[in-house]
Amino acid sequence: MAFLDGPRLLDWASSPPHLQFNKYVLRGYRPVSSVHECVRSLFYLHNELGNIYTHGELFHCKPASLSCPLTALRLPAKSNSEDEAVVPASHWPVLPWQAHFKLQLAMSRKVVRTSKFRHVFGQAVKADQCYDDIRISQMTWDSTFCTVNPKFVAMIVEASGGGAFMVLPLNKTGRIDMSQPTVCGHKGPVLDIEWCPHNDNIIASGSEDCSIMIWEIPDGGLTAPLREPVVKLEGHSKRVGIISWHPTAHNVLMTAGCDNVVILWNVACGEAVVQIDDVHTDLIYSACWNRDGSRILTSCKDKKLRILDPRKGKVLVEKEKPHEGHRPVRAVFVSDGKILTTGFSRMSERQVALWDPENFAEPLTLQELDTSSGVLLPFFDPDTNIVYLVGKGDSSIRYFEVTDEAPYVHYLSMYSSKESQKGMGYMPKRGLDVSKCEIARFYKLHERKCEPIVMTVPRKSDLFQEDLYPDTIGPEPSVEAAEWFAGKQAEPILISLKDGFVVTKTKEFKVHKSLMSTTSLSSVQRQGNSVDVQSLLEEMKQLRAMVEELSHRVSSLESKI
Repeated sequence: MAFLDGPRLLDWASSPPHLQFNKYVLRGYRPVSSVHECVRSLFYLHNELGNIYTHGELFHCKPASLSCPLTALRLPAKSNSEDEAVVPASHWPVLPWQAHFKLQLAMSRKVVRTSKFRHVFGQAVKADQCYDDIRISQMTWDSTFCTVNPKFVAMIVEASGGGAFMVLPLNKTGRIDMSQPTVCGHKGPVLDIEWCPHNDNIIASGSEDCSIMIWEIPDGGLTAPLREPVVKLEGHSKRVGIISWHPTAHNVLMTAGCDNVVILWNVACGEAVVQIDDVHTDLIYSACWNRDGSRILTSCKDKKLRILDPRKGKVLVEKEKPHEGHRPVRAVFVSDGKILTTGFSRMSERQVALWDPENFAEPLTLQELDTSSGVLLPFFDPDTNIVYLVGKGDSSIRYFEVTDEAPYVHYLSMYSSKESQKGMGYMPKRGLDVSKCEIARFYKLHERKCEPIVMTVPRKSDLFQEDLYPDTIGPEPSVEAAEWFAGKQAEPILISLKDGFVVTKTKEFKVHKSLMSTTSLSSVQRQGNSVDVQSLLEEMKQLRAMVEELSHRVSSLESKI
């Protein structure tokens, strides 16, 4: 090769500075040098073909020879005939190695997608800020087992003779005493818990005993075991595994049980207002609201994804087999009404997909992640459009950014640790520390402890980052339960986090006890979705009889006087 009349390379000293990466490369080969220089040249990173391609002078060849690359490599020293011409580099024949080099060069120069969340990183807090010595529940139910708000963290724990969950103030970290009081009113294991978004002292729980209970936690936490709920809701015939509060309407709760029934409750009255019992033919895997609570999204064991009108209980859109596998599917609403699902392929590979309800035929994107067996639980942040995927039994948290440009779901990064997670709690945005650019905080459940994990965007400035913290959903409800069931719809009331979240007076949780004794689901017509009028009439008759008796006694006393 050294003696062929190939392209002549520029001398190292006369090359441009950005190309002076190996002064030992002349004419695309390593020349004979001293032993010392040869050894030194081995430690220079270079690409011989790249050197030829970038340093070569113009070919002197015949136009006819351009059709044959091998002919083009043998070039005459001088141009003696009239047919010979100087061909510029742009007209050189493209050899296979040249095409490959160009492709590699283009890939290396590809511009990385710009995103302010590209460098988000997760970090576990120090050991003294964890909650230790907690016996997390061993139930195999696929729920989060943990729920958090700016005041408390609640975790489902092991309990003998029924079900229980523990509620701790956020600042009560360290080792938790074995005698710590729990909420222990259920007769069966607790399967799901969730804090009310409009009152940080109210929490709902669903259990294997087929009941839903509403609890009020005093400020500062429990000082004694709590056994009596504020409200007890009975209506499901099998265990209740899904609980979700309405995002904008006050005291509206959705529950789904293993009886394939979805019920919407007016909690303040203990009243089952809407019952959807003729839609799902099998076990309901997940159920959630959209941003303003005007739609419900469910995934079912019958391999169907459904969007429901919550007041009418009718199916608006339906998608069959969003994922081909037989394992559970989870679904959440994301930005612009789109739907993100997690599931499994036929080969049991975990997948994440994004769907447009306007066109359910094909997914906008479908990505395969890995071959683990744990169900992926999605947590979506509408303020940043980031979705966090947490697998039960995994030791990692993946996070993606959802955008309007293909491939729509962009992988950002992954937080990994050594120990697997048995559950996960997700802090609302108003409970984060904006001074540290904290955009998410998770509460990871280990076998014997709860460990907070902080997601942060690195920023140099200490000022409030308005691009990271747009106005977010606040604790104030937009409508009351009766108004919402009557058809009134309202957007969430937003608050600014510029000065941090300021705790205002908590909206009082009022219970109409006079109605509660007559409005359990046992006294609600199974087909109808309204209060049993007959029970109310009976109560009115009793009150009327009582008034008449009192009037008779008063008149008799007046006659004696």
